[in-house]
Amino acid sequence: MKNILFLCTGNSCRSQMAEGWGKALSPEFNFFSAGTTKHGLNPKAIQVMKEVGVDISNNYSKTLDEVSDIPLELVVTVCTDADEKCPVLPGVRVIHQGFRDPPRLTMEMTNEEDILNIYREVRDEIKQFILQIDHWFSEI
Repeated sequence: MKNILFLCTGNSCRSQMAEGWGKALSPEFNFFSAGTTKHGLNPKAIQVMKEVGVDISNNYSKTLDEVSDIPLELVVTVCTDADEKCPVLPGVRVIHQGFRDPPRLTMEMTNEEDILNIYREVRDEIKQFILQIDHWFSEI
C-alpha cells in the first residue's frame, strides 16, 4: 500500500480533515497527517467531519519528525507555510494543494453557524481533492 502524508502548519484542521477523508474514501492507501508544528486538534474540524460520518476525534496533532519512520510515496502540502517549510524528502513526490485556513478566516466572526459554514466549505473542498487520488499517482 502507498503511504500518503498531508502536511500543514499546525496539524490541527486541514491536514486532519484530509487524513480523515482519505481513510474514509480510499482505504487502499495509508493516510497520515503532520504539521511543521503542533497546534492540537481543532474541535470544529472534528465537529464538521462528524457531520458527514467521518470521525477524526481520536487523531492527534503531530510533527513531521513523529512520522519520519513511515516510508512515504507522496506528501501533499495543504498550506503555503507547509509548502515553503517542507524539507527535501529523497524519493518522495511532494505536491502542493493549498486550502483556505478556517481558523484564520473565522477569527473575527461571532456567529457560530457562519463559522461552521466556513469549516464545512473547506471540508468539502478537501473531499473533492481526495476524490482525485488516482490522478496523483498517474505520474509517479
